[in-house]
Amino acid sequence: MQLRVLEGEGGVYPIGSRATRGLTVQVTDETGKPVDGATVSFRLPDQGPSGAFSGGLRTDVTMTRVDGKATAWGMQWNKTPGPFEIQITAVKDQARAGLVSAQYLSDSAAPKSGGAGTFRASRGIGTKWVILGAAIAAGAGAGIALGRVQSKASVSPVTPTQIGNPSIIIGGPK
Repeated sequence: MQLRVLEGEGGVYPIGSRATRGLTVQVTDETGKPVDGATVSFRLPDQGPSGAFSGGLRTDVTMTRVDGKATAWGMQWNKTPGPFEIQITAVKDQARAGLVSAQYLSDSAAPKSGGAGTFRASRGIGTKWVILGAAIAAGAGAGIALGRVQSKASVSPVTPTQIGNPSIIIGGPK
């Protein structure tokens, strides 16, 4: 039996909020066919960033439909920011499958739904690259503007600037 997250992976929610979207998984057999009637449990952490399902418990149990899908939704998140994982287990007869779904509670972010897959949240690494990319783009734009000014006036050459490790060098042509 196989288990995979279809919707809700990597979700980011404000602390103290209620999830407006669910966490949907699909259970399939070894040939890839959906498994109807499998028992799926979703388990939130006991400590730290977490919450409770609509029934007030940290565990929600549901059955897969004919399409092999099961969804947990309406989670009430606690007020502790940070990353956490929801443990998901599917059982049908003697077959069993499990995985964890990465989630994040933020004290400053607006909610956003996650995508599909079984990946883990990046925990902010992408933000650094976005900021660096914006800085490089701004520098390139300034360089183009400076180049237009230089073509009409005599200006001393630009000194190359080195950023970070590994190095990114921004400057005039060699």
